[in-house]
Formats: sequence, structure tokens, C-alpha cells
Amino acid sequence: MVPSSPPRIPADAADVTQAGSLRWIAAAAGSIPEMSQVQIEQDIDLAADVFGPGGRVLFGAGHLAPVVQVLNSKPPDPDAQLRLTLGDLFSPRGGRHAHYRRPQLQVHDAATARSVLDTLRAAVAEPGEPLLVYLAGHGDMGEKPKDNRMLLWGQTEIRVTDLGAVLDQAKRPVQVVATTCFSGGFGELVFRQAEQARGPARTLRCGLFAAPWDLEASGCDPNPDRATQQGYGLHFLNALRGRDRDGAVVPLGDIDLDQDGAVSLLEAHTRVRLFSEAADVPTSTSERWLRHAAPEQGKLTPVTLPEDDHVIEVLSDRLGLRGPPSLAYADLDRRDQVIAQLQRSANQASQAEALAYREAAASLLAVWPVLDDPWHPEFAATLADHASAITTHLAESEAYRTYLSATAAAGEAHEAVWVQRTAAAPVERLVRALDNRELASRLAAEGGAAWGIYEALLDCERTVTTQ
Repeated sequence: MVPSSPPRIPADAADVTQAGSLRWIAAAAGSIPEMSQVQIEQDIDLAADVFGPGGRVLFGAGHLAPVVQVLNSKPPDPDAQLRLTLGDLFSPRGGRHAHYRRPQLQVHDAATARSVLDTLRAAVAEPGEPLLVYLAGHGDMGEKPKDNRMLLWGQTEIRVTDLGAVLDQAKRPVQVVATTCFSGGFGELVFRQAEQARGPARTLRCGLFAAPWDLEASGCDPNPDRATQQGYGLHFLNALRGRDRDGAVVPLGDIDLDQDGAVSLLEAHTRVRLFSEAADVPTSTSERWLRHAAPEQGKLTPVTLPEDDHVIEVLSDRLGLRGPPSLAYADLDRRDQVIAQLQRSANQASQAEALAYREAAASLLAVWPVLDDPWHPEFAATLADHASAITTHLAESEAYRTYLSATAAAGEAHEAVWVQRTAAAPVERLVRALDNRELASRLAAEGGAAWGIYEALLDCERTVTTQ
């Protein structure tokens, strides 16, 4: 249902932005309503609650726009079933089993590329305390990490290089937390203009990300039941306030690894690495810098990395991989081979589905030529006059039965890939932590400016931001 009135916006919201005193910015949107799942809204609402006063929320198409997608709790009306069946055949898409409503959180502005970049540009124009930028929703992968992008309302997008150009001019430190697919591409922000060849950035910015630059992440569920959701944001935001994914209080010592009495961004990130049941493999700017700056070989100097050490200790025991690092590397290699084979099978299943679709579609269109175009002037009359005959055709068509079977097989094949990726994720998180410890030890032995940058990135990631 659409609420009778949107949430009220505080009168001083604009003044906070003009003063350049924002503590945080939270931005999220689907590029179109089909991609504006309710979990994105829920995560942004939770972020605003956790971060406290002094922030600005940019969401969807704005506070009046009914674009939040919520899964229906009841099955579709029988009268709509034939239309849904034809839609699933000729134009499959999400959202047909959902409804849309206005945001149920305080929204200051729409989340378009222009509004996000303009808000960020104004917020970093003057010196100040670190600014936290929380980005949620959907992402897309480019040819290189710097080409990755966050998708925003109105089919706009922010590329890693776009964000880098703004942050190159920043006069205050910036911390970026991104939960989108392929969000690790924003790790390139450690470089000037997000270009590795240009060397380290001159302004301090760090980031924590739900996934590496070339992997998807979870967290875009149209089902509003939080108990069914996974995703980086749900774990991370709850960890910042000392809670587990379900909101239950966790002993502070289980999250506060440096025992300073507060939960830092990196400690909350570490909690996700340990307890997320999704396929996410979280990463960070400090990890990106290590993989750029650490020598491939050389001496090792012991370093203190409480977050990575905790991941190694907990996951090694949980996965039965305590012992030499080679055990974890071998296990991940075996899992990667399984995933690669399953992916090949899934690709073949998708090809079979495409062939079956062409044959099933042809058998329908040979009789009713406009069924694949709901915008055609004759579509409504065709559906009204021939609904019974179309339903009978679908029930008796061998081509359509083959298509349904191929679609189910493709779905199962791709689900098998995701299941194996989910099972492999804790092993990959363990391997990344082992890599971090070894690379950091090499970089510490070398010392110099590169080690200083790594320490600065860690300090930035270890900031406590909640009030």
C-alpha cells in the first residue's frame, strides 16, 4: 500500500549540507523499479539509525516515488496467470510477483549519479573529520577494476573513476563502504584518479567492500522478511552496534578485537567475513594496497593484524583447515575446479534453454502473432478473445513443455553454481586473510613510504564512526 504521506524531512537537513558538516552520506537505488528491492531500503534505513545524526540519505527516485519493490505475500490472481505465463516466456523479468510503494524512511534526495556526486563534492570541499560514505544497491563489472560502476536511479551510474575524481579534490578524509556486486573495484580509490599507474592518492580515503572487483555480492532481496536475508550490509551494520545479523546483542569482546571498548569499521567488516552465510568475499583498500605494494618475495617481518589473525583462527578451526596454509590453498583450488565445471554445465543449460524458447515461442506466434508485444494495439483483444485457446495450446504443446523443462534445468544448474560459491566463500575468506598476513609481513620488512601508506589505510579502516 502507498502511505498517505511520505516521511517528513527535518527543516535543518539542507543547512547541514550547506555547512559542509555532514558526518555521513548513505546512497542507494535501483536503476529502475525492478531493481529497487526492499532489502536495499531496509539496509539504508538501518545505516541511518546506526550512524546517527549529521547524515544525508539519497535513495531511489526520492521520498515521494513509489519505487520500492516488495514481494507479494499472496499468489497472483488467477485472471492474471495467463498474462504472467506469457510474460515469463516472452519477456522474463523480476518484479511481476511484487508490488511497489513509497520509501518508509527519511529521504533527503533521489539517488542519481549527479545528486550523489554533487552531495559528496560539497561535503568534502572543506577540511573536517572523516566522512563516511555508504553505498548500497547494484553494481556492474567493467573490463578493469577502475571501470566498475554503481548503478543508480534513472539508469545513471557512478564509475570508480568518477568517485576518484571527486575524492582527489577532497579536503577531508573519506571512508567508503560499498555493498554492491563487484564493489571491490572501488579499492582502486587508493590510487590517484583510481589509476594504479598514477601512484598512491594524495588524499586519504579508505574503503570496505562486500566483494572483490570480479565477484557478485548478495543483498538485494524483494522479500521484506529480514530473517530470510543475508548480505554484507545486514551483518556489517548490526556488528557496528554490537549485534548479530538478527539484532541480538553480542558480547563486545567477540567483535571489539583491539579491546578499546568500541567497534570500528574494520572490526564490523571482520564480523561479516566470519559469519555471513552468503557467497560474499569481503575485501578492502588495505588489501588492495598490499597486492600492489608488497614484494612478491623477500624477508618477512612479524606484524600485528588482529582482524586477519582472528579470521584465520576462527575459520581454520571451523573449516577443519588448521595447519600449514597449503591446506587452505589446496581446498580452495579444489572448490574452484568444481565451480568451474558447474559453470560450464550451467552455460550449456542456458544455451539449451534459449533453443527451447525459440521453438516454444515460434509455435505460439505462428497462431497469434502479437502475443510477444503487450504494447501492440491488437494484443488486449487477442488475449481476451483467445485466452482459452492459448491456455489449451500451452497445456498441449510439446515445445512449451520442453521449454519449461529446459528452464527448470538451467535454473537448477545456475543454483548449483551459487551453492558451491557459497560453500567456498569461507575458504576464500580464509585464504585472503592468509595472503594478507604474508604480504603485510613482506611489506613491513621492506618498510618505507609504501608501508606507511598501508598503516594509514588500516588506521582509516579502523575508525569508530557510530555515536
